[in-house]
Amino acid sequence: MIRKLDSKSPDFNATLDALLAFESETDDNIERTVAEVLANVKKQGDAAVLEYTRRFDRLDAASMAALELPKSELKAAFEGLPEAQKKALQDAAARVTSYHERQKMESWEYTEANGTKLGQKVTPLDRVGLYVPGGKAAYPSSVLMNALPAKVAGVGELIMVVPTPGGEKNQLVLAAAHLVGVDRVFTIGGSQAVAALAYGTETIPQVDKIVGPGNAYVASAKRRVFGTVGIDMVAGPSEVLVIADGSANPDWVAMDLFAQAEHDELAQSILLCPDAAFIEKVAASIEKILPTMPRKDVITASITGRGALILTKDLDEACAIANKIAPEHLELSVADARALVPKIRHAGAIFIGKYTSESLGDYCAGPNHVLPTSRSARFSSPLGVYDFQKRSSLIEVSEAGSAFLGPIAATLAHGEGLTAHARAAELRNE
Repeated sequence: MIRKLDSKSPDFNATLDALLAFESETDDNIERTVAEVLANVKKQGDAAVLEYTRRFDRLDAASMAALELPKSELKAAFEGLPEAQKKALQDAAARVTSYHERQKMESWEYTEANGTKLGQKVTPLDRVGLYVPGGKAAYPSSVLMNALPAKVAGVGELIMVVPTPGGEKNQLVLAAAHLVGVDRVFTIGGSQAVAALAYGTETIPQVDKIVGPGNAYVASAKRRVFGTVGIDMVAGPSEVLVIADGSANPDWVAMDLFAQAEHDELAQSILLCPDAAFIEKVAASIEKILPTMPRKDVITASITGRGALILTKDLDEACAIANKIAPEHLELSVADARALVPKIRHAGAIFIGKYTSESLGDYCAGPNHVLPTSRSARFSSPLGVYDFQKRSSLIEVSEAGSAFLGPIAATLAHGEGLTAHARAAELRNE
């Protein structure tokens, strides 16, 4: 069912490259629809949002006011939760907040001997839009992971959009919005919601950045509005890579592979291990456990299409292959997991030791679960407080500093043929 590869095979690298290849196919119909929606919302504002909400979400509202949820409804959703769910949300939120408070950047300055002062001013974004999937595919954890870093950063206003197809609201999502202190919630979704946040309408103010996951229409819209507003990332299918040495329980490893595979038929689950016997044990666990999984059809499609159990020469080679893959989630399920951490250069999140299941990171460990996918961990990082803060340079040059810096600037400016630049520096010293 799941392919088995050997790193010693002559065609291993080509096979691995083919396995990793994922191009987000551009569907011309999707692109045309999104372009039309963005243009219409930009031009017509609320009227276009209402029309697309009727058409795509089967939600007929007379005005945008009918699509904005009062804070009392969010509070009622939270208070109406079973105690176990309420406590789980609170515990997870506390841990996510505590972790992200350590990421907060601060302003700083220093003074040179001649009195020139240089520094950096850190400022939170004024307003952020949070896109949250709605209906049956609703994720309260997404609310926590996207909203709490923004709150820690000091973002002035957080506006959440969540589709409610046919009027179907997810109470856990609304409860999470109350818990984290979202300022306004609109029951809209799709590319029309992204457009409303990016351009602003009569009712929805323009935001500075849009974060949060969505479908292909949402991803396309986020790509197109980037530059008008900031975005977090355009994420591909979820990924997990497990490095094992044979000391862990094979059922645990199989279930960790399933935990990613159940997301999506295109999700990727890979095991790297130098122990051939353990790989066979994991394969047996997969065959044994799969029939018991409620989402077995999705898991089957995922592990058959993009999964692999890979035999490596040793753990060092496993780490080298892991760095090439640059996975979203990397589990180190080995006896001395800490020893491998310095060898890992590229991973969205590193889960250290056999008791650290990736699913803990998804919900409540503390670090963010919004992570780079499709090998982008080579150059990008998890969502964090720093995504909701920006930096301004501070430059205060003294008279003595001007006398020192002016000739340097003027010489370089003349060399570039920019006379006004040079004279602006020279005049202050004449």
